[in-house]
Amino acid sequence: MYSYDTVTEAVQGLKQRGYDKDFSLHENCLICDKVKLHPEDFEIVEFYRFEGDSDPADEAVVYAIESKKGDKGILVSGYGIYASEMTSELAKKLAIHLH
Repeated sequence: MYSYDTVTEAVQGLKQRGYDKDFSLHENCLICDKVKLHPEDFEIVEFYRFEGDSDPADEAVVYAIESKKGDKGILVSGYGIYASEMTSELAKKLAIHLH
């Protein structure tokens, strides 16, 4: 696994390695343009957790996502009290990598 010091470095590094879609988190899926991925449609290949030393709002996880159809992209998600609302199924898929 690679090592990054900031969220920005992680995103740039993943994009350079072909993770070109910017996924956004919705209640029950990830979406980028016309690509819609439910938990069973993708795998988390890598993840990088960042903790805000001085500001809890800086806490985030950067996920490298690959779909079963070959789409590769990035999801940047806050965690803790700043985490988005989502279904329990999607939350479980993402939470596996937080421990």
